[in-house]
Amino acid sequence: MKAYKDLSKEELLQLKEELTQQYEDKKALGLRLNMARGKPAAAQLDVSMDILDVVDSNSDMNASDGADVRNYGGLEGIPEARKLMADMMGTKPENVIVFGNASLTIMYDSVSRSYTHGVCGSTPWCRLDKVKWLCPAPGYDRHFAITEHFGIEMITIPMTPEGPDMDMVEQYVNNDESVKGIWCVPKYSNPQGCVYSDETVRRFANLKPAAKDFRIYWDNAYVIHHLYDDNQAEILDIISECEKAGNPDMVYEFASTSKVSFAGGGISALASSESNLSDVMKSMTIQTIGYDKINQLRHARYFKDINGLKAHMKKHAEMLRPKFEATLNVLDSELSGLEIGSWIKPCGGYFISFDAMEGCAKRIVALCKDAGLIMTGAGATFPYHNDPKDSNIRIAPSFPTPEEMTQAAELFVLCVKLASVEKLLETK
Repeated sequence: MKAYKDLSKEELLQLKEELTQQYEDKKALGLRLNMARGKPAAAQLDVSMDILDVVDSNSDMNASDGADVRNYGGLEGIPEARKLMADMMGTKPENVIVFGNASLTIMYDSVSRSYTHGVCGSTPWCRLDKVKWLCPAPGYDRHFAITEHFGIEMITIPMTPEGPDMDMVEQYVNNDESVKGIWCVPKYSNPQGCVYSDETVRRFANLKPAAKDFRIYWDNAYVIHHLYDDNQAEILDIISECEKAGNPDMVYEFASTSKVSFAGGGISALASSESNLSDVMKSMTIQTIGYDKINQLRHARYFKDINGLKAHMKKHAEMLRPKFEATLNVLDSELSGLEIGSWIKPCGGYFISFDAMEGCAKRIVALCKDAGLIMTGAGATFPYHNDPKDSNIRIAPSFPTPEEMTQAAELFVLCVKLASVEKLLETK
């Protein structure tokens, strides 16, 4: 079929009638499908079940440095867990503190600490007239929720295939002292699956912030989450690049095993400079008596090293890849050439980013919901849930089965077609 924009009003009306009937038929099936969040499926969680057998009542409960993991102490994490997370993040163990189950908690705490107590001796943000934050978009809704929660002014930065628009980033960071941070998902970004180029990483490392308390929040959530053995993205280590550029304190890097072992039952880590980690530890000694070192030991003994992590992630990829490909196959076969949407084929991560015709995203998501398919809300991938084009939709293929994903994708493309025809008819 030719592009929808080239159809006459009569052809569009005829198409709308056909699509509406197909849509009503789908609604009648009473589907209950969910593509709202990037949750691991039960089968993915099953492959980690034997991690629970690694540490039991008969186990040696001493870390490699002799510390009893059942007791207080070792606030920075046990040595073998620091090494495991450092190797996963591509940095050095001395750059790492191991926390609890969620990197999101570390990010929230980092913003909160900066807001109430400042960064390495700088004025607490709560005492400033204005605090601004750069938000590459489409991006991760939970990032934006944190900065919005603290009343920080969020500035949208457009994403490119190689990362955020660095001309805009440099303009803001280097010239506006009220800009205190930027959210980054540098590898298989949420939701587009973009990978920051070497040039982008180096430009980040060579920023010259007007604010000495500016920090890059480098959320390396999908650092080992490849979908293909023969096409695995690699990015430069931001920690060492910042050191080389004379900006060792400019970055906080975050990662976790939430989608490696158990969602909600993994370990997380912060990597940064000695100065930054020392500043964080001052608050930690007041905030907590220590994180779960038994779980740290469990993870270190189960995965052993980076090779163990990579081998485990191949199992995840084998389950995720058919779901991504099932979705992409439907998009390709049903929408190619119609010029009513575009999408990116990711090589890793947890999402597919779809851009509908301008002004159609909310309508598509609403149509999907009415027919039994729950998706992430339109606008969620932008600060303040405000997608200026009302076009971006995040697809999360991980939780349903491949068969369910095919079913969900078929319903989704039907809703895309119907919403697009409705939009085009408004101008005919």
